[in-house]
Order: sequence, then structure tokens, then C-alpha cells
Amino acid sequence: MEQQKATPANVIKSLGLVFGDIGTSPIYTLAVVFMLTARTEAHFVGILSLIIWTLLLLVTVEYAWLAMSLSKGGEGGTIVLLSLLRPLLRSNRSARAATLLAYVGISLLMGDGVITPAISILSAVEGLTVIPGLEGLPRGVLVGIALSIALILFTLQRRGSGALAAVFGPVMALWFAVLAASGLVALTQAPQVLKALNPWYGLDFMLHNGLKGFFVLSEVILCATGGEALYADMGHMGRKPILVAWGMVFCALVLHYMGQTAFLIGHPQVDNVLFSLIHSQAPLLYIPFLTLCLLATVIASQSLISGLFSIMYQSMATHIMPLFKVDYTSPELHSQIYINTVNWALCLAVIMVICGFGESHRLAAAYGLAVTGSMTITAVFMVWIFGLRGRKGHCALALGICALDVVYLLANFYKLPHGGYWSIVIALAPLSLILIYTWGQRAVYARMRPMRQKIFLPAFAALRRKNRPISGTAIFFLRSLDTVSPYIVKTIFMNGIMYERNIMLSVARTYEPLGLEWQMTAGPADGLSVFAISAGYMEVVDIAAILAAAGIRPRAIFYGVEDIITTRPLGRIYALIKRLAPSFVQFYKLPSHAVHGVVSRVTL
Repeated sequence: MEQQKATPANVIKSLGLVFGDIGTSPIYTLAVVFMLTARTEAHFVGILSLIIWTLLLLVTVEYAWLAMSLSKGGEGGTIVLLSLLRPLLRSNRSARAATLLAYVGISLLMGDGVITPAISILSAVEGLTVIPGLEGLPRGVLVGIALSIALILFTLQRRGSGALAAVFGPVMALWFAVLAASGLVALTQAPQVLKALNPWYGLDFMLHNGLKGFFVLSEVILCATGGEALYADMGHMGRKPILVAWGMVFCALVLHYMGQTAFLIGHPQVDNVLFSLIHSQAPLLYIPFLTLCLLATVIASQSLISGLFSIMYQSMATHIMPLFKVDYTSPELHSQIYINTVNWALCLAVIMVICGFGESHRLAAAYGLAVTGSMTITAVFMVWIFGLRGRKGHCALALGICALDVVYLLANFYKLPHGGYWSIVIALAPLSLILIYTWGQRAVYARMRPMRQKIFLPAFAALRRKNRPISGTAIFFLRSLDTVSPYIVKTIFMNGIMYERNIMLSVARTYEPLGLEWQMTAGPADGLSVFAISAGYMEVVDIAAILAAAGIRPRAIFYGVEDIITTRPLGRIYALIKRLAPSFVQFYKLPSHAVHGVVSRVTL
């Protein structure tokens, strides 16, 4: 594939698509870290060493090396790891544990999707206070500006990110170039910070600061937020362009963190380290830099929102989330999607977080738990997969990374009483939805009484001989002819609706991300055929187009609708989810004039 090549164009595109989140972490990381520890030169160098080695181990080794060696069809992400692991497992208990772990990982990523736009935009807006004359800008004004930017960002989502994607890469390339140049200039003022490349200084800081030094790790991890995008976005740009781009980004970030540290040695009391550094270096260029900073944070937020849309689509395709109406914002790229419900739910959550915390350093107290949780789950999956595949060296390395992830995760529990519980609260919303929906689906399927094939076929043949079929073709959605759904039994036998040509259509999702195939086979009875569609979990299935390509022009399309009757609390929530979710017709874009929903009552 052309996109897999590490051409300059693809590398620059990767900068905009993949590295917005981790690229904007210098805005707040050091400023937040030194709210927990004394500002001495030894501490500055020790923290810098921890940051460098966190980027090296938890981003380069965990994601760029280990995770990106595990893919399906060039795709990455939590669902891909689950699909790689499940065939290797021998027991249902292990499969259920892996599935639950994946659900938690997906939910944590969604929780991260709320906090990242809020902290990025709020941090950038706070840079206004460094401008002479605006030092006393009221907190309410800063929050209002941040809310306005967030509202504009979410309002523009309906238009799609395709038109803006062309400028994302060059803007982020300029951002990283400015960070690297600024860091290099500042480094000359205190070259002793170069010794932070030695990991001993990070370990020495930990040893001399005890429990407080351990808790500092909960803020140090902020430098690696967005590292999971290297793996999750691998399918969009390819492994090679992302790896080349990460080499450039890593160097730019390390240089800039060194520059910030050198600046802190000379100005230990500054709060907004990045903005104070740039203002001291080039006061006349500060406002253009602040504009660039705002653009970078918007790009970081946009990339994460687009990624959430993709995660939601994958979750719907693999039946772990209810159906949401999906709009496609690009005629060329099906990966460019917009989900209205998700967009405005995310917008509301971001607004609540910005208003609730008000300041970036307070928001940072809630940030990190979801990120480290997601990293730990990724590491657990890697250890599991490498171990079952017999790759002992990779397994040992992944085990070491997993242990390091656990250390960072435990350090982040320090944040729980300081707002860190918000990470869990936010992640619990999608996790609860997934668990209730998948439970409800299993419960409904267990209570439905499908007709077995050996009973259905003779009854179908007898009814066809007895009654004259309706002219034309009817489509019935069905997983397989082994068991026939109750709504089909009701339609054909109870309502007496039988067409000349009856096609049982099944849509099966594979564990591969891409690939679309269909096949028509004659059924075991006259007037009955089976049309099987097999699609990757990221494929957009346009059933109307597929039927047209196969020369099928249906007169009627039938599908089942469950009417849930229950007094159980979980059952009622599931029934509400089913009622609020868009219909089957909206999700698959079926021709509404030909579609008929057949209701089956189910008691839970």
C-alpha cells in the first residue's frame, strides 16, 4: 500500500494525525510536576531524566516496538489485540477475562477522550496570562474562551476532518520545529541538564524522595499521554511513516524538555514554564506562538475525537455497543465518519470538566489514571500473546514494561482524592453501557425460540405448495439457516407472507479489520437462497450497494425488532438502550420504502 511507505508526505501527515496529544504535553507537564516537589537543580535534572526514560520505555519500547509488531491487516488497537489473543486461548474463562479486560481498555480510552481536549485547550488559553497587561485576566474569562473553542471544535465535527487534515501535518511539523529550536537555544544556558540522559539521576531522585518521589510519577506520566495513538492509528498511516515521525517527535520533545529544565534552573519560580520560556526568548513572536499553540491543541483534540468515532464504530461492528447513526463525511474515505450522539455527549462531558476544574493544574490531578490504565492493559495483552506464541524474549521484555506500567498506575492512585476519580467516573459510563448491552443481547438470544432447520424447511416447502407466493424478492436478515429467527417464523407462517424468491441474508463480522466478500448459494428448498456477507470490523457495509452489485432488487426487506418486557432494573436499562438506539435501517442505510420491522415480544 502507498500509505505504508515512509515518504516525506506520509511522515508529515502522521505528525498531524498521530502526535497531536503527545506533542502538546510540554504545555503542562513540567508545570504540574513541580507543584509536588521542591524546585532545586537536583530535582530538575532528576525529573528530566524520568521524563526522558518514560518516553523511551513506555512509548518507544511499549508502543513503537512491541505493540506495533502485533497487528492485523496493518491495523492496531485494543480490539485488534483481543482478536489476536482469543484464538490462542483454550478456555472460555480466559476468553471472558480477556474480553472484559478489552472492554475496560476501550472505556479508559473513551475517558481519556474527555480529559485530553479539556486540559489541552485550557492549558493553551492560560498562555494569555503571560502577555503584559493580561496577567490579571479573570479565571472566568479564561474558562469562557476555552469553552468557546471547545464548542466551535465540536460544532465543526459534522463537516468532517478531511478538509482540515491537509493542514494538520504542516502545522504540527512547525510546532515540533519550534519546540526543538526553543529547547536547543535554552539548553546552551545550562548544558549540565544533558546528564539527565543517564537514568541514574531519575533513580537517585526516586531513592532520595521516598513516597513523595513515587507519587511524582503520577505527573511525570503526563509526558507520555497520547503514546497509545502510535498503535491505535497504525491502520490510518502505516507502521513505517509513524515510526519515522516518532523518531523526529521524540528528539523534538527531549530537546524541548531539556530546554524547559535549563530555563527552570535559571528561573525556578515560574509557573507556566513553556509560555514563560518562549516569552523570554522571543517576546515579539509570543502572540504568533500562542496562536500556533492553540492550533496544536485543537489538532490534538480533533485527532482524539476522530479516533473515538473510529473506536465507537468498531465497537458497534463487533456488537459490544448499541447502534448509533453514522454519517460519512468523505465520499473518498469511509474512515471519515461522524456520530452525532457521541459528538455531543463528548462535548457535554468536556464542558462539564472545563467548568468543574477551571484550571489546567487542577485538571491534571484527574489526568493520567485512564492513560496508565490503558497502557497497563495493552502490556498485559502483549505479555499474554507473546507468551502463548512462544516468543520468550518479547514476552520477558513486555513483562518488564508491564511491571513499569503497574508502578505508574499505582502512583496515579494518589490522584483519586484530588479529582482522579473523574477518570474512573467517566470511563464507567461507556463500560456500563457495554456490559449492560452485551448482557442484554445474550439474555434476549437465550430467551428467543428459533425454529430448527429440519422443522423450518419442510414447513416452508409445504406452505409454498399450498399458497401462491407474492411476486418479487424478499430479504430476511438471518445469521444462518441452522436456526431460523422467530420474526421470520412469524412473518412466513403466522402472517402468511412468502415471496417467489426469499433470500436469507447474513452479515458476519470477522476479526480482521478490513475485507469485504459476499456469496449467493441456493437454499435447500425451492424459492429459498442464502446470501452471506463477510466484512472486516472496520468495513462500512453498504448493503443496498452490495445487493445492486449482485443483481438483486428486493421488493421487501424484513428484520426483527425485540419488544422487551421486564421488571428487572438491568433489563429496563437494556430496553431503554434498544428504544433510544437508531433503527437497523438507519445503521445500514437500507431503502426505507422497502423495509419492514417485525416485532417479537421478549420477557427478561
